Amino acid sequence: MSVEPSEVVVPSGHGGHSGLSIPKAAFFIVGEIAGSGVLALPKAVEDTGWIGLVIITACSFLSAYTGHILGKSWIIASHRFKDCRGHVPDPYPLIGEKAYGKWGRQLVNFSINFTLFGVGTVFLLLASENVESLFKDVGWDLSFCVWCIILAVILTPVTWLGTPQDFWQVAVGATIATTIACVILITNIGLESEDLDGKPVVHQEIKFLDFFTAFGTIVFAFGGHPAFPTFQNDMKKQKDFKWAVFFGYLIVLLMYFPVSTAGYFVYGKVLDDNILNSVCQSASRTHCRKGMTVAIQILITLHLMFGFVIVLNPFCQQVESGLFKVDSTKFTFKRVLVRSGLVAIVLFIAETIPHFGAILSLVGGSTTTLLAYVCPSVFYLKLCRMPYDEELIEPDEGNVNVRPVKLPGTEPDGTIIIPFWEKVLNYEIIAIGLIAGVASTVSAVIGIVQPDTFTVPCYAR
Repeated sequence: MSVEPSEVVVPSGHGGHSGLSIPKAAFFIVGEIAGSGVLALPKAVEDTGWIGLVIITACSFLSAYTGHILGKSWIIASHRFKDCRGHVPDPYPLIGEKAYGKWGRQLVNFSINFTLFGVGTVFLLLASENVESLFKDVGWDLSFCVWCIILAVILTPVTWLGTPQDFWQVAVGATIATTIACVILITNIGLESEDLDGKPVVHQEIKFLDFFTAFGTIVFAFGGHPAFPTFQNDMKKQKDFKWAVFFGYLIVLLMYFPVSTAGYFVYGKVLDDNILNSVCQSASRTHCRKGMTVAIQILITLHLMFGFVIVLNPFCQQVESGLFKVDSTKFTFKRVLVRSGLVAIVLFIAETIPHFGAILSLVGGSTTTLLAYVCPSVFYLKLCRMPYDEELIEPDEGNVNVRPVKLPGTEPDGTIIIPFWEKVLNYEIIAIGLIAGVASTVSAVIGIVQPDTFTVPCYAR
């Protein structure tokens, strides 16, 4: 007895038709990952050379594929195991547990915690840096360290919202804001390119350390996988998550590629880690439109603030249910305390390491690579290999939508058949993810410990 995962119908975590639709789930994917990538990828392409544009495209397709098979893995687990149905606050760790037991859960737990804290910290730092720049132009010169505290206080009440379907408007707002910002940013860069007057753009020499550090940045820009099962668990039809992944990554690629290309060919070696710090900075650029730059900063800052809420939510659900036994579907004072405390910890990290580029490269090269490229393929291959029969399926008589379905095209022992080409593709993804992930992590660590990259913590200034 076996099941083709794409055919299994599993209801949303909240039941009925109140779950997320395909467009809303796609908005969450875009809202979670697009903000920092728009700002950081142009510099990453400069550090890797034009091949960086190829890497961006490849990472987009590979991330979409691994997001798809991660969704299939959750469908398989939801069909076979009763504790994978209904509202599940920690679906990704549960996939790891069903595939490889306790160590699989622990590996995913640690990676998700490290990744989401890193992403949340980066979003908070970037947003604070943008706000500092905006208010400095009007004469209000507060340090971004202070703005980190102010923004954290403003965002804390929003993090109290329960699960993704409770704040889908945040995801829509983040996507719309970034889309408009990208259009304005590309237009502004195009106007500034007129100041070149045929002069060639100078690019820096590509170095091994810079290349793999930039690779970590690129992976970070596409690595939304820690939250994907949480989005899927809140969908009306979980089997449709593959379409949300497809449309989500298509939108992200349409944002990333033009901005990265324009920044690389117009600014070259003068690119900053944050491309907004490169726009309108040269006195010779007479075609700059400062008002457009301000609009971009405002829109990107809105996305980063929205994205902060989105990326922190899966981790909040996991902590409050696992450690404090709080029901994420019900608003309680205990939830307020737990989530406020988690925001405070993120704020402490941001104040301790106030340099987003270092965090971004380290997280992107290590746990984001693991969660986006290695674990989805490893878990998917293992779950498909696991034999079982109808007697081993945990029944759920109260839910008529969850039922075993006998389908053709499976092995006699019930294992799910994977085409040979797909097996090869998954093994290649695992190999590339491990090799590139190790190289990127080592490069990021070396870069962090360099004397010229050390940044004094905010509270020690």
